[in-house]
Amino acid sequence: MPAQEIFISVDVEASGPIPGEYSLLSIGACSIFETEKTFRCELQPSSPKHDPEALAVTGLSLAHLEKNGLPVTKAMQQFEHWLESCRSKQDEKLIFVGFNAAFDWSFINYYFHKYLGRNPFGFSALDIKALYMGSTHGTWADTKSSNMDVALKPKLKGTHDPLEDALYQAELFRLIRKKEGESN
Repeated sequence: MPAQEIFISVDVEASGPIPGEYSLLSIGACSIFETEKTFRCELQPSSPKHDPEALAVTGLSLAHLEKNGLPVTKAMQQFEHWLESCRSKQDEKLIFVGFNAAFDWSFINYYFHKYLGRNPFGFSALDIKALYMGSTHGTWADTKSSNMDVALKPKLKGTHDPLEDALYQAELFRLIRKKEGESN
């Protein structure tokens, strides 16, 4: 019997487009089917390099995070500990779920490996945009969140707050899966 899968919606805010050169600034996450299980943290910048537009979107400043954010290793340890608390059995598989997962995954994977030497997700990442495209047989352009909102009618909205966005993504994921079940 395969291990149970625990789907975790993750959203990050970063100071630029790629890890290593730019900083992971904040993480928001929730268990997709138990949304009362949430995680949120802000991190101290690992680099002064930043894209002003990226910071404007986040509403965060590097100076604020330098003073108030968690040291990066501590933040990643806390995130790993929270992820482990989402499992009821050790053999349950954690599945990373993101909206445009390639971006968020790149930061989470890089930071886990750089600061802890491991990633509790392994190589398991699922992209909501790709899931939606496959379930609707639509185009990539159809996967914009505004288009999904019209089709799926979620109660939540994306705000660029990482926890609020993780909860919104979790709702989109559940609505897509529900719609798939109704069409089968």
